[in-house]
Amino acid sequence: MDGVREVVCSDDGTPIGLLSAGSGPSLLLVHGGLSGLRRWAPLWERLVPRFRVTALDRRGRGSSGDGPEYAFAREVEDVRAVAERMAARAGGPVDVLGHSIGGDVVLGAAGAGAPLRRLGLYEPPGPQTVDAGWLERLRGHLAAGRRGPAVVDFLVAVIGLTHEQVSELRNSSAADEDVLGIASRTLLREAEALAALDLPALAAAVGQPVLLMRGTQSPPWAAEVVGVLAGALADVEVVVLPGAGHEGVDTAADVVAGHLVRFFEAP
Repeated sequence: MDGVREVVCSDDGTPIGLLSAGSGPSLLLVHGGLSGLRRWAPLWERLVPRFRVTALDRRGRGSSGDGPEYAFAREVEDVRAVAERMAARAGGPVDVLGHSIGGDVVLGAAGAGAPLRRLGLYEPPGPQTVDAGWLERLRGHLAAGRRGPAVVDFLVAVIGLTHEQVSELRNSSAADEDVLGIASRTLLREAEALAALDLPALAAAVGQPVLLMRGTQSPPWAAEVVGVLAGALADVEVVVLPGAGHEGVDTAADVVAGHLVRFFEAP
């Protein structure tokens, strides 16, 4: 992924690293868990010809720093700070795409007044995504220093990958990320934030048009959460991608990009 590097400071002083490329309407990308901005590589080449695309590293990974204490609200402030910088340059609100928990952060930022025009969300999770049994198992893994098993457990039990797919993932471009380091720093705190999240309240504060996407091969929680959000958002379009799973932004990048271009370029 090529582009221009930049840093924006969030409200608590945490530096948030950015990568930008392309020209046209401004589009912000907010990734999910166990990854950084490089996870957008499959979509990057499809979006950069149409938009001025900016991807951020969420706090605790990549080119971004981290605060002394974590809270979901800090992540919301991060996205708002980046969107404000982009909007000042663009002369108006910007579009945004959030994947997985990045989608929840986007919803929070939109409800908190960030200058966002249209929201694309791919399978934002909710409390039903992280059941108490899995959370307790995760705490045990990380307390014992078993970062590898914690990551595998997350990918299989929560994301819905098979063990064969996990092995393939190790050999993909995603393996370039510091997955074990990211897991030790962020996996538990983000899972606990999800468990406490009030999804309907988060959605009720959003007035912007929302494109809500999910795959037919995703874990059961995806359809449940999309249903909850579809009932709580004021202006929403739901798109179901046949054959795609939670990682559809990678595996179905052409289809996802097509829906995004149509949605973001609508008058």
